[in-house]
Amino acid sequence: MPLPPLEHVVYGPVQSRRLGRSLGVNLLPAGMKICNMDCAYCQYGWTSSRPSRSARAGSWPRPADVERAVAARLDIAARRNELIDRITVAGHGEPTLHPAFDDIAERLCRVRDTAAPRMLLSVLSNSTTAAWPDVRRGLSRFDERYMKLDAGDPFTYAQINGSGTSLTDVVDALSQLPQIVVQAMFVADPQGRVDNTGVGAVCEWLAALERIQPEAVHVYTIDRTPALGGLRPVDPHRLKEIAGQVHAAGFHAEVFPARTGTCSA
Repeated sequence: MPLPPLEHVVYGPVQSRRLGRSLGVNLLPAGMKICNMDCAYCQYGWTSSRPSRSARAGSWPRPADVERAVAARLDIAARRNELIDRITVAGHGEPTLHPAFDDIAERLCRVRDTAAPRMLLSVLSNSTTAAWPDVRRGLSRFDERYMKLDAGDPFTYAQINGSGTSLTDVVDALSQLPQIVVQAMFVADPQGRVDNTGVGAVCEWLAALERIQPEAVHVYTIDRTPALGGLRPVDPHRLKEIAGQVHAAGFHAEVFPARTGTCSA
């Protein structure tokens, strides 16, 4: 079964395959998955609510409450001498949909600089809002920006992510963001309903990377129960082949297979 939505702003720290011991920050309303994508691999199941940023304004966590929650958890970590590698804004939906995302990013910077100045501040985004001016300001405040791009052609993009967003607009917006890491989830199912691992799909995705010029690329696959039943992790050898193609195109790539470690290309 997919995971239920989170009930609190701060969660973890969790041991992430990619980010080490990561203290999660959820900017979505408690217990409610809100996203403008409907990814077949989502560990929180299918998206049932896709409101605009202004909808249900009272249910979004208030910026001051987010700041207090993170500050309190960092204080506990300091008293326990607890190891945390990163503060990661992610949660059970798309965090940049929060109507005060830029304000929250600024507050998180302030908390981090006061409580743990060496700790990295990271964000995981599905990239659909990367052209919005306030989101771009907010993203610029993070040390690390992990931006999703699972496909380079509109058909595969819709198949994997279930999004009505223009892929061209997403790629154009990412190409104007400095110092980003593209995160790409590769998946397939036996029925062929969802598959971005084929030669053609990977070729189109590589072309999008050429346009974006990311700092690095994370090539990974599912490690938890996905929304779409029957979806399976991609074989590590295929992931390494894809990463090799990324490397040949001139970008640093890291591979994160399911439940097995990492390697670089």
